[in-house]
Amino acid sequence: MAPRGESVNEEMRLRSRRRLMRATTDLVDQRGYAATTLADIAEAAGLARGLVSYYFDGKRLLMQSATHRLMHLELAAALAALGPGATPEQRLAGAIDQVLHTALDHPRVMRSHLALILDPDVGGFVQDPEQQQLGALLREVLADWGAADPVAEHAVLRSALMGGCIGVLLPGAQTPLPPIRADLFARYGLAWHLGRPPQADPPTGGHRIRQPQ
Repeated sequence: MAPRGESVNEEMRLRSRRRLMRATTDLVDQRGYAATTLADIAEAAGLARGLVSYYFDGKRLLMQSATHRLMHLELAAALAALGPGATPEQRLAGAIDQVLHTALDHPRVMRSHLALILDPDVGGFVQDPEQQQLGALLREVLADWGAADPVAEHAVLRSALMGGCIGVLLPGAQTPLPPIRADLFARYGLAWHLGRPPQADPPTGGHRIRQPQ
């Protein structure tokens, strides 16, 4: 039998990584991070336990990569659903809404992810390949919207979205989605009816509108 080419091997490695990341988010969704072991993840992915350590340097990095991939896939699908005729404002509104809804739809995953990146003792934020793809997509949306510096604006949006996700997920002190969304939409001059509004009218409170530079 002829040896497999490098492109075939790379595709198999990519497939295995994706199976592990999908298994991670599925299991953490069901059980939580602490109750999910690397052995559980390998079994759910149908792979040998040793492959987890081969592809990912520990459970924390696997969790971060898996969450970034989940966010990227859901964001890409939401933007694709808008169609090629969507305006830059519709795309940005859709992006903001999708990240917030990912937090609401996968609370155990997102709480675990945020806890890991906010803990300096376990390494903090990791810019893995999955995060880089997510960031590239958000920078593209911001560039189309009119950001003068999409890289700098992405850092601001990422922080704002992280704060919004913490707000809607904070155990015992959750903030309702409408005011969090209203603040984000106000920053980018987005009309409330764009995207997936959680209620017919925006909450009152005098949010300041900022227009693109």
